[in-house]
Amino acid sequence: MNRVELDALDIPEPEWMPRAGDFAKAALAELGFSNWDLSIALCDDKRIRELNLEYREKDEATDVLSFEQGETFEDPEIGERFLAGDIVISLDTLAENAAYFGVSKDEELKRLIVHGILHLGGMDHEDNKPEREMLILQEKILSSLAKERIL
Repeated sequence: MNRVELDALDIPEPEWMPRAGDFAKAALAELGFSNWDLSIALCDDKRIRELNLEYREKDEATDVLSFEQGETFEDPEIGERFLAGDIVISLDTLAENAAYFGVSKDEELKRLIVHGILHLGGMDHEDNKPEREMLILQEKILSSLAKERIL
């Protein structure tokens, strides 16, 4: 059983936020990840810019940040768990990206959630070229979950 916690940082909590958690759980299942604990925080460009500066020394907003923990712990009630980490998504940059790439905000949100999960799973990419292994897997997962809706 996977667990996903959701939070809104300095923004009103979107009514669709629980569906984002459901989608994350579906993506984890599609990837074959089990007993994961992760959090997803939604914010604006101001907040993600602060985090990007603090943790990556980049003074700019970005769409998604992943903070990998990668620790295993024993839950006395259900056994071994994997504390994957945290995903932070800027809803401002998400909207800009959706417009730029000509996709719906729903599709872009799903893409950022999957992207964050893959980073928490230890994957990375040198650039955003579509032939990168991580990005190929990301698009495969998105395709298999295309009927899922968050927004």
